[in-house]
Amino acid sequence: MIERSFQNGLLTLTLARPEKANALTEDMLVALDSAIAGAEGLRALILTGQGKVFSAGADLEGMRAGLGHSPAWEKLSARIAGLPCLTIAALNGTLAGGAMGMALACDLRISVPHASFFYPVMKLGFLPQPSDPARLAALIGPARAKMILLAGQRISADQALHWGLIDQITEPAALLDTAQALAADVLGATAAHAAAIKRLIP
Repeated sequence: MIERSFQNGLLTLTLARPEKANALTEDMLVALDSAIAGAEGLRALILTGQGKVFSAGADLEGMRAGLGHSPAWEKLSARIAGLPCLTIAALNGTLAGGAMGMALACDLRISVPHASFFYPVMKLGFLPQPSDPARLAALIGPARAKMILLAGQRISADQALHWGLIDQITEPAALLDTAQALAADVLGATAAHAAAIKRLIP
């Protein structure tokens, strides 16, 4: 359910469960984390999905079995946030619930026009993953973070761009090309150079 491509320092991980809107199971979270941890010489990471939804969030059967409280969510987002390379979420569609954590942990987020963004923890009676609210507020401000987390607002790609939740909107056919173009300078440099520049940015 996770497709992996690694070439010339670029790791592309694709959520490949489109028949379930790429809903995340614990096995998928562990596979994502293991793929990143095991990539030697990593200089750029792209996260994307198959179909018209990036991820609907947690798998419902998994949630009934306690997936919402699994440490795998936080472990994955911490892994992504701690990478010394450029990380890009190439959002092929809607980003919902706990899946937002991995996108928030990335350096850049690009999206297709039809995507929407929501995190229905208030309505469903769950807490967000521990690091997600702070990362969300750092991008869009505390009031807008409360609009999403407390008021349960579902926002469009245009609104997400205006708020700063995403950095660019691109057509679906060009999504991966755009992500790869954003990674081109990093892939043409040394890993140490990219890491040094990333450390200078709060």
